[in-house]
Amino acid sequence: MHTRPRVSAFAALVVAVALAGSTTAAQAAEPTAATPDAVTVPDQTDPAEAARVDSVVADIDWFDCSNVVDKGVQCGTVDLPLDYDEPEGPTTSVALVRVPATKPTAKLGTLFLNPGGPGGSGVNIAISAPYFLPKDIVQRFDLVGIDPRGTNFSDNVACFRNIGEQTDTLLPTWEAAYPRTTAQRTDFVNSAKKYGQACSTLGKPMSASMSTANVARDMDVIRRTLGDSKLTYLGFSYGSYLGNVYANIFPDRVRAIVIDGVLDPEGWAGTAANQSTPQTQRIASGDGAWKALRSILTRCGQKGPDYCYLAKRSSNPARKFDKFAKAIKANPIVIDESFEVDYGLVMSFLMSDLYQLEAAAWVDMDLDMFMELQETPTSAAERKQWNAAAKKLTSRMKEYKQLSAAQDAAKQELAAKVPGFAFPYDNGPEAYQSVMCTDSLNPGNAASWVAAGTTAAKTGNAFGQMWTWASAPCASRTWTAKDEDAYRGTFDHVTSAPVLVVGNWWDPATNYNGAKAAAALLPNSSFISSNSWGHTAFGSSTCVDNAITNYLLTGKAVKGATRRCVGAQPFAQKLESYESLSLTPKKGRAPVSIPVPGTAPTL
Repeated sequence: MHTRPRVSAFAALVVAVALAGSTTAAQAAEPTAATPDAVTVPDQTDPAEAARVDSVVADIDWFDCSNVVDKGVQCGTVDLPLDYDEPEGPTTSVALVRVPATKPTAKLGTLFLNPGGPGGSGVNIAISAPYFLPKDIVQRFDLVGIDPRGTNFSDNVACFRNIGEQTDTLLPTWEAAYPRTTAQRTDFVNSAKKYGQACSTLGKPMSASMSTANVARDMDVIRRTLGDSKLTYLGFSYGSYLGNVYANIFPDRVRAIVIDGVLDPEGWAGTAANQSTPQTQRIASGDGAWKALRSILTRCGQKGPDYCYLAKRSSNPARKFDKFAKAIKANPIVIDESFEVDYGLVMSFLMSDLYQLEAAAWVDMDLDMFMELQETPTSAAERKQWNAAAKKLTSRMKEYKQLSAAQDAAKQELAAKVPGFAFPYDNGPEAYQSVMCTDSLNPGNAASWVAAGTTAAKTGNAFGQMWTWASAPCASRTWTAKDEDAYRGTFDHVTSAPVLVVGNWWDPATNYNGAKAAAALLPNSSFISSNSWGHTAFGSSTCVDNAITNYLLTGKAVKGATRRCVGAQPFAQKLESYESLSLTPKKGRAPVSIPVPGTAPTL
């Protein structure tokens, strides 16, 4: 692999991080899990797997970065095998951060963190962890975040020679959340094919080594190097799949694993039975988002105009929305000569809103804004209202872009400081696809996504179309970079400690049914069913937070196979409460990546 400045580059990166960061749920059949107190004999790590991973001797190159982050924080890099079939072969540099336990005399070990993505920065979430994790966890665990191979501050995958090539190839996939016309679909398919081919040629060998299984192997080597006999882990969103894969590859090495915002593992990886369906349609994220939106509209009507703007427009907001959607599909809203709002942008806005804990309030405000813009002003007063709505739309777009920029500021700052990267190259798209595509089975031809998108469209569910198209570059005939050691199951191993599976009923990105499926497959698991809103459940209620905290501290599952937690519900307060809304995550709420309206959704 290529080499680059280690300590100086990573230190610059950490400076940048510091600067950037200074109703009742419907009753469904719950998964059956093992009784927490039952004595179980765990499955053993496959001997061949153990032999190759345990043969790796890792030397973490630590350096003190507390002068730019917090006191005592250590940053490091470690060289790990590019291919674990060749432990002595080529290596790749992986970046990590360790935030020491604040009560070292009472330390229980290391808590590994992953924020999702795929391709999210473990370094960033570890640095921010003391601000959202409970005090007991911060006191008793070293907090470690690893940037998965190929991403962020680790050696980067790059499928293009420069940002110009990247932009030329990917522009059709960036111009809209999903293609809506025949011409757009043709351009999208051609772009997806070129994308897959680029990552399968110039992107290799890194792109072929970025499977979740290899990241799990990296984490196991680092766990052992840090002196932990077993793994303690908290993973969000896509990070749930990393935790699940680790638990099934290394079932006897689990101390405590929490997965929150859970992907259906068989849907993500694919099976012989479902591989003809695109990966991002199999996981049914769009269905979860649609369910959440329809419930918000129904509850708005039930609560009335004192609690919800849409109820001021109609006593039946769901029906009002359907009429609005039909109209905007036929006639997009023209804001000015250079900007129009179509159905896809509206639904992309709502998708971003649904990621928030206060999803209902954001959906209500934004839909009210779009409905105002759809009306034709016939008086000076109405023109004033329309202009105010147009100004608000510009402001809302700016808010989401600023939020995204803040999340990316550290990486961009580093890129500007490292020699040779004066013109920043953002490899986020390649990182995202390299993980997805090496992990999963998919249809052979990118054109298959046209039919899949049409199927999603028949339900009227634009969210399903957004998610479906997100995996188009993974078409197996053009994405030919393969990891023969990618893990595709089974996901039913008996672990040495229960895996705590957390499902959020109204999650718009990781469908609640994915959590149910994961828990049902894991014979020694425990389940938290939360009816909170937004993406992931941690930080949504004291019930969820206490259950996760107690489990991480004790290694014992919550009492009973399933625990139900109730979070804050939509429209509990009157409209005046909207004035305090902010896109910035509240203290105690885990940071999740929120897509900018007009772009593809994230995990």
